[in-house]
Amino acid sequence: MRPVEIITEAGIAQAELDGEGADDGTARFLLLLTHGAGGTVGAPDLVAARDAGLQSGGMVARVTQPYRVRGARAPGSAVRQDEAWVEIVAALRELAPGAPLVQGGRSNGARVACRTAAAVGARVVIALAFPLCPPGRSPADASRVAELHAAREDGARVLVVNGERDPFGIPSAQDADRVVVVPGETHALKGHRAAIVAAVTEWLSTVL
Repeated sequence: MRPVEIITEAGIAQAELDGEGADDGTARFLLLLTHGAGGTVGAPDLVAARDAGLQSGGMVARVTQPYRVRGARAPGSAVRQDEAWVEIVAALRELAPGAPLVQGGRSNGARVACRTAAAVGARVVIALAFPLCPPGRSPADASRVAELHAAREDGARVLVVNGERDPFGIPSAQDADRVVVVPGETHALKGHRAAIVAAVTEWLSTVL
């Protein structure tokens, strides 16, 4: 693992870089992953996605966004968060020029990955624990499904991995190119590591 710092207009972001091909262009793809609103890049599902990326021949960066580096738990403005993410992606793409871009995250990070897919030219989006609706609301009156649809409309292939008992809701099969529901899991996606690794690995082999 190699630490990398990225300067953005919103502050410093930090990335943990794994995999070969950072300097010689041999990475099969570049996979960028980020955390939930108050979480870290050590979340079990992010680590599982990283391992799947490495097994599939990619270079993987798990990114701590500027607001978390500052110690804040809430991301604040979605517009500013997305602008910072676009800057982060531009900097990290220089480490693997020409490699296809895959980006994703868990929960709030999955939303960022969907919202910015077109702006950064992502070929694939991996949405872990995508929060279909806010806490205490129902998808019928407060759905965020438009973010998934926006990523697909701009050409990205979208994989969703959610827990069967996720209180934030579960996207339907029509909302993404593939939706994997992990039995018994909640929004945290803390267990079933092998199932998450298998889902991401199989998806990457299909779309890249």
